[in-house]
Amino acid sequence: MTVSVFASGSGGNCLLVSGVGTNILIDAGISMRRVKSALAEAQLNVEDIGGVLITHEHSDHISGLKMLCRHYALPVFAPHTVANRLAGKIPEIEENLHIIPVNEDFYIENLKIRAFRTPHDTDESVGYRVEGEGVFALGTDMGHVTQEVMDGLMGAETVLIESNHDERLLIEGPYPAVLKRRILSDNGHLSNSACACLAKTLSDTGTENIILGHLSRENNRPAIARAAAEAALGTDRGLFVAPELGFLQVPVGKAVQNERD
Repeated sequence: MTVSVFASGSGGNCLLVSGVGTNILIDAGISMRRVKSALAEAQLNVEDIGGVLITHEHSDHISGLKMLCRHYALPVFAPHTVANRLAGKIPEIEENLHIIPVNEDFYIENLKIRAFRTPHDTDESVGYRVEGEGVFALGTDMGHVTQEVMDGLMGAETVLIESNHDERLLIEGPYPAVLKRRILSDNGHLSNSACACLAKTLSDTGTENIILGHLSRENNRPAIARAAAEAALGTDRGLFVAPELGFLQVPVGKAVQNERD
């Protein structure tokens, strides 16, 4: 079982989870052309995808969804409120849109999946836990770590968690004050330091691979995010930084790892 990150950040988010003969995308915040190119890196086509899970309706998570659904009969899965927002924004997806429960298991082909809520500045936002030969969990777009988030992430062998901003870079940077307050709020985004604490807890409870994701282009740097997490973990083993746009493949259980930008 593997997770392949195609893009992670404020410019777009999309990743592939592959296991037990099933392939799914989580979010489609990059163009259809880039999705197809990244799938080719993984030796797959769009027709090989069993479905797309959507975390929430912000544009950096759905910008490529309209064209994908216009050209392919691709099942789209989202919790109730997110699904309603998607249907309003992208009428093309309505007949292939599936409403999923939160905090209840469901299946896409051979993969068992559970959505859990993340505290973000939208009416509904979720992370996902995916189980096949191993367990992968994604938790981004959250201003703080709740018990529900911890329940969704803990015990996963590989996780992608948000390391959005360095607080000093954000506070001293050019963003207007109202935007800074939003990012720093309990419904905003996780800082490097908050992510490092989360990474330490997950590592101490058995997580083997930690991917730092959703880095802000303006308010963070990959080296800064990595250094914060490495200091908390005491090692860089099993620590990865997701590309803003590229290809990063990380095992969930035993698999081959590959990285290209």
